[in-house]
Amino acid sequence: MIAESVSDLPLKRWTVEDYHRMITTGILTPEDQVELLEGQIVEMVPQEPPHAATTDEGADYLRELFREQAKVRSQLPITLAPDSEPEPDIAIVRIDPNRDRDRHPEPEDIFLVIEISDTTLSRDRNRKAKIYAQAKINEYWIVNLNQRQVIVYRHPEDGLYQVKQTLEAADSVAPLAFPDLQVQLTHLLLW
Repeated sequence: MIAESVSDLPLKRWTVEDYHRMITTGILTPEDQVELLEGQIVEMVPQEPPHAATTDEGADYLRELFREQAKVRSQLPITLAPDSEPEPDIAIVRIDPNRDRDRHPEPEDIFLVIEISDTTLSRDRNRKAKIYAQAKINEYWIVNLNQRQVIVYRHPEDGLYQVKQTLEAADSVAPLAFPDLQVQLTHLLLW
């Protein structure tokens, strides 16, 4: 008899509703440092100082740039029903007069998602790009700290982004939802 490996076993897929029940009942706590990706509860990778500093400084820069036009959320959940609730490093979302007290932002609220990437580049390019494209988030950026580049994904269709552009630290880019704003990438590529 050949023993099954763990990867051969069927996995239980969790919904956003299941995930929220686990949080409400205390099965999952803030100390768990997890996010829901495609029905799987996934541990988030601990941050090295360059990642943490870039997220913090980048979010401050974007808050100033988007002042009174959009809300800049840093490392907070977004709900991509039915089975994902990632916590992107930065999300640019609609200003909610209720301040998101009753729910996390959903795809129709999200202008742009940004992941800061050093050790997570493969996950961010593949799994997260797929999740965001399937949710029809119109624009997704990866700040690649190792290569000092920003990879811009735009126009999701059939679960894939149709446009991919790689920019350098000296470049600037206007988000699709805010064509009159220029994001200077030096403020996102500090290292």
